[in-house]
Order: sequence, then C-alpha cells, then structure tokens
Amino acid sequence: QVQLVESGGGLVQAGGSLRLSCRASGSIFSISLLGWYRQAPGKQRELVAEITSGGSTNYADSTKGRFTISRDNAKNTVYLQMNGLKPEDTAVYYCNVRYIIHNYWGQGTQVTVSS
Repeated sequence: QVQLVESGGGLVQAGGSLRLSCRASGSIFSISLLGWYRQAPGKQRELVAEITSGGSTNYADSTKGRFTISRDNAKNTVYLQMNGLKPEDTAVYYCNVRYIIHNYWGQGTQVTVSS
C-alpha cells in the first residue's frame, strides 16, 4: 500500500510561482511512473506532467515551458515547479504513483491563481 501526502498549494497572483511536493510511503516509488494531474470545477481530471523511473518527462501542451516535474527517489518525493502561473491553472492538483496494476492518488492540493 502506498500513501501520498501533497503540499505546496495556495493562492498566488498571475505570473507567480508555486512548488508542489508529494511524499510517498512504500517501496515501489523509485520504479514507478509518477504524475501530477489537475481537476478544475466542472472539468475532467487531466494530466499536467509525468516522469518515468528513468527520468523521462512528458507535459501537457498547456504547461510546457512553464512547469517542471522532478523526482527525488532518496526522499520518495515528486515535485512540480510551476512558473508563470495563469488563472486557467486554478484547480485541485493530485499526484499519482503508477506501477503495473498499482495506481495510487494523493488527496489533492488546491492551487488558485488570481488575475
């Protein structure tokens, strides 16, 4: 069983930055695909960014060049550095850990960007 604890959300003005962190328990972290997703009110949950166990990354078109995902396997933590935030980035952000049939979600952290 893996438990995920997210932190770092909050209220920021447009153009500002935030860094989200997600710390995981369990032994599969270092071999898992890690991702950040978000869900805005009335919308479906969408992928923001993901990083493989080998360090390859993938970003949604809307976040390329502004967001950076990284992982620290020694700390069982995945990060999302968000720069140049826009009001449309407002959502609940969730971290995700995936390995074969195992799929775990954090509780979510609210990010609100004011214009």
